[in-house]
Amino acid sequence: MTDAPAQHPAPLPATVADIMRPPVTTVEQNDHVGAAAYLMKRAHATALIVTQAQTGEPVGIITEADVSHAVADGKNPNDVRIYQLMTAEPTVVSTTASVRDAAKVMTSGRFRHLPVMGDAGLVGIVDITDVCSALLDASEAAEQPPSDP
Repeated sequence: MTDAPAQHPAPLPATVADIMRPPVTTVEQNDHVGAAAYLMKRAHATALIVTQAQTGEPVGIITEADVSHAVADGKNPNDVRIYQLMTAEPTVVSTTASVRDAAKVMTSGRFRHLPVMGDAGLVGIVDITDVCSALLDASEAAEQPPSDP
């Protein structure tokens, strides 16, 4: 007589709220790109959410790739405004979205960053590293043999 293989439930998928990084560093769309680069360095961030000066509402996203492309094109970061480089109206994800859903959005849109929106508006940001780490953790947890009761 052989024992049936042990069944163990797969871990519940984490939500974006579980892996997002608050607070979000923001810049205003009329700031210079040099200011964005400075803030990215200070905040150890690879992207900043761009806000509208009067309302503080998110209107875009600027990434380190945007800054490096401008510099490679010979532009002076202190002469270029953020609104000239940012991605306007970026795709966002809800705090309740699963990490898997965020990965699908990022893959299909070729995004490395997703602003996270909650009931109170902008509440965080996730990047590709956050999503990959969460998916790897879930995969490794599913591979672990069940513990004996």
